[in-house]
Amino acid sequence: MKKVVHVEGMGCMNCVKHVKEALEALDGVASAEVSLDTNTAEISLTQDVADTAIVSAVEDAGYEVSKIEAA
Repeated sequence: MKKVVHVEGMGCMNCVKHVKEALEALDGVASAEVSLDTNTAEISLTQDVADTAIVSAVEDAGYEVSKIEAA
């Protein structure tokens, strides 16, 4: 299962790193590929992860989520 997270507020590769680490720290997230060009993070899941948990992780890292889609 995959989800695409639209992230607002990233401006550099350090931002990408923060978002990637925040998402990969969540239980159930196998990996996260974060793109500065598209302002998205594609996450691969090993189990269902609530959208609220994803939003909280990104917000705790200092960024905003505008939308989450199934991939």
